[in-house]
Amino acid sequence: MKKAKILLIVLSAALIAITSVIGTVAYLTSQDTVVNTFTVGNVNITLDEAKVTPDGSLDGTERVKTNNYHLVPGNTYIKDPTMTVIKGSEEAYVRILVTVNCLKEFDEIYASNKADLTTLFNGYDAGNWIYKETIRNETDNMVTYEFRYKETVKPDKDNDLVLDSLFDSITVPGSFDSADMKSIADLKITVVGNAIQKSGFDSEDAAWAAFNSQING
Repeated sequence: MKKAKILLIVLSAALIAITSVIGTVAYLTSQDTVVNTFTVGNVNITLDEAKVTPDGSLDGTERVKTNNYHLVPGNTYIKDPTMTVIKGSEEAYVRILVTVNCLKEFDEIYASNKADLTTLFNGYDAGNWIYKETIRNETDNMVTYEFRYKETVKPDKDNDLVLDSLFDSITVPGSFDSADMKSIADLKITVVGNAIQKSGFDSEDAAWAAFNSQING
């Protein structure tokens, strides 16, 4: 019995010693870290035109989003829709859509079912803005003309990029009589600018198809 107690004490001491040794073992280890920092890209544009009086003449140097015109046959009115791509924007495709209402009335005035209202625009440069297509919407009595800029655009990080105006004025044909003018009394010309990143698309058509799908989605 006495020998058994001595053996138990010895074994216990040995166990304590082994535990102590294991507790002080130093493993061979290594650690490294990679930190990824992400910045978010953007595409940002503005669209404006010169501020004018109702007779279509300049009213100072201010740029505005809307103008009101008093139309008279044969008169020309300043209207210069201009797109600006904001500094730091990603490389992008840009386009301008011009929508004119009173489509049915214009068709009747021109004695045609396909009146070309781009003939009202002055100063349009086909070398800068490429005409793409005409979208007639008889249901809503309007027509939209699509123009795409000649190349992708990318401003630098410090300066906005002002593009060439789509046109610089509009002229009401002198051949319009009082009945014609009365029929288009509610005339509105709406100009909309669009932009979409170039990255990720194989072509400009693919980019605008994606844009249209997202907007109309």
